[in-house]
Amino acid sequence: MLASVPLVEISYAPHVPHAVLRNLAAMLPHAVSLAVECPEEPYDGDLQPGDVDLRFRPRGPFDSTGMDIVVEIRSKYFESRAKNRQDRADDLCAAVAEATGLADVGVYLSLPIAAWAQT
Repeated sequence: MLASVPLVEISYAPHVPHAVLRNLAAMLPHAVSLAVECPEEPYDGDLQPGDVDLRFRPRGPFDSTGMDIVVEIRSKYFESRAKNRQDRADDLCAAVAEATGLADVGVYLSLPIAAWAQT
């Protein structure tokens, strides 16, 4: 379990099959947890419901991206997490491309200075 919940927005093109989105929903919690793991928030491999917040959004007619899938992750800033953020994004992008079989995917990893509270 991670101490703060990564928020993950997935926007997708209308032609992306639901089976691909289902596979993505199944693999993303673990893959995102690996991508944001750091000494301050270690990942123990035991994900519980709500540990990673996935939000799927179909691309609308006025959205300008031409990509099949864009995954945007927001996770709390830690220096140890930020120093290799490009590698983290690259690795996750490769995992998403492999899981979906799509060639045109993107990953945006944002590490804002933030606080998280949960009941």
